[in-house]
Amino acid sequence: MGKKGQNLTEKIISRHTGKSVQPGDMVVADVDIVLAQDGTAPLAIRQVKKLGTFENERNHLSILFMDHASPSPRKELSDDHAFMRRFAKEYNATVSDIGEGICHQLIAEKYAAPGLLILGADSHTCTAGAFCAFATGMGSTDIAVAMATGKTWLRVPESIKVVLHGKLSKGVSAKDLILHIIGDIGADGATYKALEFSGDIDPLDMEQRLVISNMAVEAGAKAGLFPADNITLAYLQEHGRAEQFNVIAPDSDAVYEKIIEYHPDSIEPTVAMPNAVDNTAPASTLSGISVDQVFIGTCTNGRLSDLETAAAILRGKRVASGVRLIVCPASRAIYLKAVEKGLVTIFVEAGGLVLPPGCGPCVGIHQGILAKNEVVLSTQNRNFQGRMGNPESSIYLASPATTAASALSGHITDPREVSA
Repeated sequence: MGKKGQNLTEKIISRHTGKSVQPGDMVVADVDIVLAQDGTAPLAIRQVKKLGTFENERNHLSILFMDHASPSPRKELSDDHAFMRRFAKEYNATVSDIGEGICHQLIAEKYAAPGLLILGADSHTCTAGAFCAFATGMGSTDIAVAMATGKTWLRVPESIKVVLHGKLSKGVSAKDLILHIIGDIGADGATYKALEFSGDIDPLDMEQRLVISNMAVEAGAKAGLFPADNITLAYLQEHGRAEQFNVIAPDSDAVYEKIIEYHPDSIEPTVAMPNAVDNTAPASTLSGISVDQVFIGTCTNGRLSDLETAAAILRGKRVASGVRLIVCPASRAIYLKAVEKGLVTIFVEAGGLVLPPGCGPCVGIHQGILAKNEVVLSTQNRNFQGRMGNPESSIYLASPATTAASALSGHITDPREVSA
């Protein structure tokens, strides 16, 4: 029997181990980028210090991000930030301070490239899979080892091929597509697998791909990858990193655990209901649900195109009485562009509040914690009970278009019913 072809996951991990790998192999691999954020970095740093080794001159990049509490709302978190800054200075690590933005967005803007192996002490590190990087989250101790040595161990995951046929319809976004897929296969439908997207992916620009890769972990996936193509190149060129591009695609005879197929043109605006991301329903069936707060932002949908979509719906209008609209750009660069394009003015004139770049209300640390029995419709990626700081509140997830339309009506609304 001849040698079989490789899928994206096998190709990238093979490059980082110096040998051909297959699913189930336990390997030690070289790491290109290691990241931790202010919720996980302090523990990783303490573990690095216990290990007693950290090469200042190394072949990988260690980055510490302050984004989950940005700016810090409590003295304890301020102490953590100071601890991170001191470590970065002492150990020659890179620090991304408050106001720069969310780690996953900054990795996309500044660092991610085809073929890299990226680890993060954050489950949504898989966002960088949109660049055809094998990017995955790990625990703080594993991250400490990667920081200290530039290496990691992992089991090579099986891959599931997700084939898309056709384009998204007007008013439907990548967020609706990935919510639909998660609702179909379930929150454990891809546990410790890699999701590899193929088919009609050309209509999906990089910002849409980032949404899909970001939420791969909500189906249990270890990673969510797109092949490196002209869309990837265009994004890298836009950000002054064209030299980091290289074409990576699966071999025609690559083997997958299974293949699943979807027709994006048949998908409608979708909402994830409390308290599970796979608890989905069409937005059109949930119009009886009133909302107290609407949040547009996060590493899932805080990008410029997301803000533009929401602003187009909100322009010249006011949010419904009793609804709080919170908008949070995912990075400083996005914030500045939103100011330049007049989007911030639109949000404020519509009755909204614009926060500094960061995670904002998503993780329930500050800036938008809900009251008892309140309902929020959010563009974030996770709606577990208590996720946003109050276990007695309800979190619904949706696209920027659906959230903006719902802010105007005061209840969950299909954005196709609202003229932009």
